[in-house]
Amino acid sequence: MLHAIVSDIHGNLEALESVLADIARHEPASIVCLGDFVGYGASPNECIDRLRPLIEHAVVGNHDLAACGKLKLTYFNSNAALAARWTESSLTPDNLQYLRDLPFSVRWRETLLVHASPAEPEDWHYVLSPVEAQIEMDAYQESVCFIGHSHYPGTFDRNDDHVRYTRTPEVRLEKGHRYLVNVGSVGQPRDGDPRAAYLLYDDMERVLRHIRLEYDVAGAMRRILGAGLPRFLAERLQWGE
Repeated sequence: MLHAIVSDIHGNLEALESVLADIARHEPASIVCLGDFVGYGASPNECIDRLRPLIEHAVVGNHDLAACGKLKLTYFNSNAALAARWTESSLTPDNLQYLRDLPFSVRWRETLLVHASPAEPEDWHYVLSPVEAQIEMDAYQESVCFIGHSHYPGTFDRNDDHVRYTRTPEVRLEKGHRYLVNVGSVGQPRDGDPRAAYLLYDDMERVLRHIRLEYDVAGAMRRILGAGLPRFLAERLQWGE
C-alpha cells in the first residue's frame, strides 16, 4: 500500500496545499507527519487545521514545543525565537494543546517515526553524515526509520557495517538492509531547492519516492511579511536555504 509522509510544514500554507493536492492525486492509504507543523511561517493554525484531520499519526517537532512554551528559546536563533513567540500568541488553545500532546516517536507499520533522531528524540540532533547515521541506526530495531528536522531529503542505507548516503529520488528497499530516511521539508526546504518536499512510501513494493513540488512562494512570503515577521524568514523561501 502507498503512504505519504510529510514533515516540517512550518506554518507555510501555500506549500502545504500544493503537497496535499499532489498527495490526493496518489490516493495513499494513510498520511503521517514528522512534526514541526509550525514555526517561521505565518499560517500556524491554518496548517494544523488543514492537516490534522487527514493524518493517521504525528510526532512532535522542536518548533512545535517552542510554540507551546515547552522548549527554551535560547536554543533558537533570534529570528526563529521571534517566530516562536509570535506563533505561541497566534495559536488557538485547541491547537496549542494538540501540539503539547504529540509524542516524540511512533512505531508505525513496522517502521519508526521521529522528528529529529531516533537515539535521543528529545535532544534534537541533526543526522547529516553516514557516521552519524550509523550511530542512530543502533538505536532502533525497525528496518526503516523516517525523520525530518534538517530539511534535507535523502536516504542512509546500511548493509552490515557499511552506510552509504543517496539523494536519488527513488530508492528500492533491499532485504537485509536498514534505512534512515529524511523526508525533507514541506514548508522550509534548505537544500538549495525551494520546492516543497515530501515522501511516498510503498510498503508492499518496498519503494521510497522523494517528491518535489512547485508552490506559491511569493504568496507565502507576503503572508510572512504581512504578519510582521522578520523579512529574512520570507526571503529564504525563494532560495531554499
